[in-house]
Amino acid sequence: MNRSPAILSRRKFVLTPFLLLVAGCGFRLRGTADVPFQTLYLPGATSGIALDLKRNIQAGTRARVVEDPKEADAILQFTEETRQKEILSLTGAGRVREFQLRYRVGFRVHDGKGGDYVPQSTIELTRDVTFNDAEILAKEAEEQLLFRDMQSDMVQQILRRLAGAKPPKPRE
Repeated sequence: MNRSPAILSRRKFVLTPFLLLVAGCGFRLRGTADVPFQTLYLPGATSGIALDLKRNIQAGTRARVVEDPKEADAILQFTEETRQKEILSLTGAGRVREFQLRYRVGFRVHDGKGGDYVPQSTIELTRDVTFNDAEILAKEAEEQLLFRDMQSDMVQQILRRLAGAKPPKPRE
C-alpha cells in the first residue's frame, strides 16, 4: 500500500498533540514497577493470592522471587486473608435482596532483621451484589467471579504498596 508523504505527516501531526496531552496528565503505561529490593521470599506461593502475587512480581518488576528466605532481601508475610459475605438488605418477605462481599488481606514486608519495607498493613475490598432466588446458580458463579476479580485488584494494590516502599533504615 503506497501512502503519500502528506498523509503520513498529517497523521504525525495529529498523534503528536495527543501524545503530549496524554504524557502531560501523568498517564503511564503499565511496565515494570520499581521495588526497593532485588529478591523476595514469598512463603506458600503455590496457590491463591500468594501465587498471583508471585507471578505479577516476576512479570512486572525486576525483583526475583526466591525459595529460601536466607537468599532474600525482603520477606513478604501474609498475616490475614478472609472472604466474607454479609447481608445488606432483605425483601418484605424476609428473603435476601442484596449482600456485600468483603475480601481482606493483611501483610507485612520486612528484611528478616527487624526492618520493615512495608509495616503491617491491611487492605479491604468490598463489592455489593443483588440477589434473586430464581437465579441461585448464576449468582453463585457471579460471587466466585467477583472474588476472583477482587483478588486480582488486591494483587495490584499490594504491588503499588511494594513500589512505594522505602528500604528499611539500618539498625544501630
